[in-house]
Amino acid sequence: MSTRRVGPFEVQALGLGCMNLSHAYGVPPSREAAQGLLLRALDAGVDFFDTAALYGFGANETLVGEVLALHRHRFVLASKCGMQGVDGKRVIDGRPATLKATCEAALRRLRTEVIDLYYLHRWDKQVPIEDSVGALAELVREGKIRAIGLSEVGSATLRRAHAVHPIAALQSEYSLWSRDVERGTLAACAELGVAFVSFSPLGRGFLSAGVDDPSTLPANDIRRAMPRFQGDAWAHNLACLQGLRELASEQGCSMAQLALAWVLQQGAAVGVQMLAIPGTMRLEHLLDNLGASSVTLQADIARRAAACMSGIQGARYAPATFAEIDSD
Repeated sequence: MSTRRVGPFEVQALGLGCMNLSHAYGVPPSREAAQGLLLRALDAGVDFFDTAALYGFGANETLVGEVLALHRHRFVLASKCGMQGVDGKRVIDGRPATLKATCEAALRRLRTEVIDLYYLHRWDKQVPIEDSVGALAELVREGKIRAIGLSEVGSATLRRAHAVHPIAALQSEYSLWSRDVERGTLAACAELGVAFVSFSPLGRGFLSAGVDDPSTLPANDIRRAMPRFQGDAWAHNLACLQGLRELASEQGCSMAQLALAWVLQQGAAVGVQMLAIPGTMRLEHLLDNLGASSVTLQADIARRAAACMSGIQGARYAPATFAEIDSD
């Protein structure tokens, strides 16, 4: 598997997003199943694990800590602050005192003395980005985190933050059906030497044909509130998927592998260290995803895959969620 440079770390291009094991997509797997998946990922060579205070309102960090603490020397650990659960509700809070308190709690849950890469999960627009990043810089100086990341911010905000302290990585959604970051964010990462970490590189299961009918998803599945999974937009988008299925067959790989290989190959085109952190609850999907590291897409197939998804309908978030993020 090829490697990528993220700040002071060199890691495999495919990491593991751990959110699915505790949060967002209906009923999470059992403790035993989640443990098995995390350990299998580690044994398969995954050395970059991504979690957050928000996921399961602390439960995901606790899970990762309980399962992987004994293997801490084998992987780079990423987590996030600035968005967490408070009294059963999601709250964005980028005040320095809150970020520091969140870090202390995360260190306890993760059973570690230091978090390798600590992201500001969302920019709290009530707090200057310089203040939030300044607090994270203090955590670096105190030895509690090793590198700083940002999530879902645009190029102007990235530059402001980078002027306060070097930003090691920017994490945002990027896939064949979510290409907003190509409007300027990726170019800013290339300019500043910031790695880019793609979350939801499989389109929240869409690009791997993992969603048959959104109406059958659990009531607490976040995709139910996403416009792309609703009504006429869903029917249109589902029709686009057939072309991707045919291209995967032509390439000789699974649809998930095609989608992941496409993301990873985009980094070279723009001069960015590009990583992807697909998440899953199932071992067979984990192993299939990791197989993408050996897939090199033919240039024509990569171009046609992008064309297949160019007509996707519906926003990636509902309007209220879009109001919380920063983008180009």
